[in-house]
Amino acid sequence: MSRPALLPLAVLTAAACVLGLAPILVRLTETGPAAAGFWRLFLALPLLLALNLAFARRSEAGGPGLAPNRWMLLAGTFFALDLGFWHYGISLTSVANATVLCNLTPVVVTAIAWIAFRERPGGGFMIALAVALAGAFAMAAGADPTQGRNPVLGDLLSLSVSFWYAGYFLAVKAARRTASALQVMLWSTAAGAPMLLIAALLFGETILPAEPIGWLFCGLFALVHVAGQTGVTWALGRLPAGLTALTILVQPLVAALFGWLLFAETLTLVQALGGLLVLVAVAVAQWSSARKTTGAKAEASAPAKT
Repeated sequence: MSRPALLPLAVLTAAACVLGLAPILVRLTETGPAAAGFWRLFLALPLLLALNLAFARRSEAGGPGLAPNRWMLLAGTFFALDLGFWHYGISLTSVANATVLCNLTPVVVTAIAWIAFRERPGGGFMIALAVALAGAFAMAAGADPTQGRNPVLGDLLSLSVSFWYAGYFLAVKAARRTASALQVMLWSTAAGAPMLLIAALLFGETILPAEPIGWLFCGLFALVHVAGQTGVTWALGRLPAGLTALTILVQPLVAALFGWLLFAETLTLVQALGGLLVLVAVAVAQWSSARKTTGAKAEASAPAKT
C-alpha cells in the first residue's frame, strides 16, 4: 500500500471504531431509544455548524447559508428512521445482533441500484446476498432468549435499519451533487432531530437523562456522530471500495466487544456463525461490486482498436 493511502486507512479505521460505540451509548444515555437519537443529532448541530462556518471561510463554495434541498431533507428523514428503528432494536436484542444485522446496508444498496438504476450485479453479489440472508436468519433463530426483552422483534427492527440507511445513503449521494459533505450532514441532522423528538414524545419515552452522567453520555453520543460519520465520509473517497468495506466491518466487532465488557452479553454458537456469515457476505458483495466497477472503468478508458 502506498504511503498516501495510510492516513485515510487510519482515519477510516478510527471512525469505524468510534461508530462501534454508538449502540453502547444508546443504553447509557438514560433516555428512551428515540430520545437518545434526538440528543445525538441535536447536540451535534452546534459542532456541525461551526465546522461549516470554518469551511466557508476557507472556500468560495458557500457555507451553511446554502438552503437545504429536498435530497438533504430526505436524507434526514431516512436517518431519523434509521436511528429510531435501530435504537429500539438495541433495546430489545443484543448489541452484537443489532449492529451486525444493520451492516447488511451495502447489500441492500446494491440491490436497490439493480432495481432502480438497472445496475445488474455479478454472480459474486448473488452468492453474497444468499449467504447474508442465511446469516441473518441464523442470528435471529439462534438468539439467546435471556439476552434482550424481545430478541426476535429486536432482530427484525435491526434488520429493517439496513433499508432505511440504504435510503439515506442514496439521498446523500444525490445531495452531494450540489453540496459539500459537511453541508449535507448539517441539514440532514437538523431535519432528523425534530422527527426523533416527536417519536419520543408519541411513545411516551423518557426525554431527559435523570443524572448528570446521562447528559455526559448524550454529549459523547453527539461527538460520536460527528467524528464517526465525518471520518468515514472523508476516507471513503480516498481508498478502494473493497478495502473500505472490510475496514468498516470493524464497527460490529467493536460493538460486540463493548457489549461483552459492559453488559456481559455473550454469543451463542449459532449466532456467532450467523454473524460471521453476514460479515463475510457484506465483504464479498463489496469486493464483487468494486471489481465490476474497476473492470468497467478499465474497459471505458481503454483505447479503441483500429
